[in-house]
Amino acid sequence: MRQETKCIEGGYTPKNGEPRMIPIYQSTTFKYDTSEDMGKLFDLEASGYFYTRLQNPTNDLVAAKICELEGGSAGMLTSSGQAANFFAVFNIAGAGDHVVASTAIYGGTYNLFNVTMRRMGIDFTFVEPDCTDEELEAAFKPNTKAVFGETIANPALTVFDIERFANAAHQHGVPLIVDNTFATPINCRPFEFGADIVTHSTTKYMDGHDATVGGALIDSGKFDWMAHADKFPGLCTPDESYHGITYVEKFGNEAAYITKATAQLMRDLGSIPSPMNCYMLNLGLESLAVRMQRHCENAQKVAEFLQANPNVEYVTYPGLPGDASYELAQKYLPNGSCGVISFGVKGGRAAAEQFMKHLKLAIIATHVADAHTCVLHPASATHRQLSDEELIACGVKPDMVRLSVGIENVDDIIEDLSQALSSI
Repeated sequence: MRQETKCIEGGYTPKNGEPRMIPIYQSTTFKYDTSEDMGKLFDLEASGYFYTRLQNPTNDLVAAKICELEGGSAGMLTSSGQAANFFAVFNIAGAGDHVVASTAIYGGTYNLFNVTMRRMGIDFTFVEPDCTDEELEAAFKPNTKAVFGETIANPALTVFDIERFANAAHQHGVPLIVDNTFATPINCRPFEFGADIVTHSTTKYMDGHDATVGGALIDSGKFDWMAHADKFPGLCTPDESYHGITYVEKFGNEAAYITKATAQLMRDLGSIPSPMNCYMLNLGLESLAVRMQRHCENAQKVAEFLQANPNVEYVTYPGLPGDASYELAQKYLPNGSCGVISFGVKGGRAAAEQFMKHLKLAIIATHVADAHTCVLHPASATHRQLSDEELIACGVKPDMVRLSVGIENVDDIIEDLSQALSSI
């Protein structure tokens, strides 16, 4: 099936007389006839469900749809994109280990890695996405366990050179993890370029309607863990908490990674979304393909309008010829990138704040990547505690506005931006 069809049909095929839509299994527990039947589940000797903190049928059916869209072998849903990124790394890296990550990633993920996970004993080396080969090679250490990047960085909109970083990761015997939130599998499938694990904040385009928070973790099933068994003992040696099971030996490369993430991390941390939220996520997935096309068409026209507007200092959008990521976008995102644009207002911080006050259709919100057009001026919101000099040092210009272009009529969006810019 093609991607548009998978959005509708993927993950769940009802049998004769069964519900057409994915059912909501709104239950914490599941009944079994004998203790032996349930014991087989706890020993990972049989498939099934016994407690929703670990797994739930609704969640797994929706995860299967996302897995099909990405072309993976196994997947799971989490309570947020942050949880998905944490699980992705922590499933194979622990205290004393090291990870290489791109600097061009979502600020929340950067803080997760640079602050919280460092406190857990995991070291991180951050490299610029356009670093030299020598700089990239120097970032690896003997205890490196993974490489991490974002297909399209939030909010820098830098396009990640997946193939290059995948090759570097594989030369050092570690997997490449890619956060594919902004592109979605409609516009990019990182596995086709060598990535091994994909994450999503499903809160964004996949949900698409400001309705549910969630995340996804998908495995390609192609990384050969046993070929690097010394680096990944958690997958390649017996797990005493599950009666000595060795995940790769029992479940193969196709299912070992996700099984371990479920049996260990979800069991102990419980970062699972509710079945109702997963049901609502599936409703969003059904229209993902058509919405992404509209987001990209609208954003391209808006970016071109902003580029020509005399009150705009600069525009960052991968679809614009001359953009720093344009060539990479042509390789990885030939059918469109996303609906998010960053631009600067002439006149600096004060002018940007004035522009925001005059918007009528676009709403001021911290969210991005949903059906509504929304904007944020980081210097007066998320980064308001910083001086102009400090803003520039961390890559957020005082005049920068992050614009998430929705799926409204593009002429209405442009008219709103035009009147707000002319009011500065």
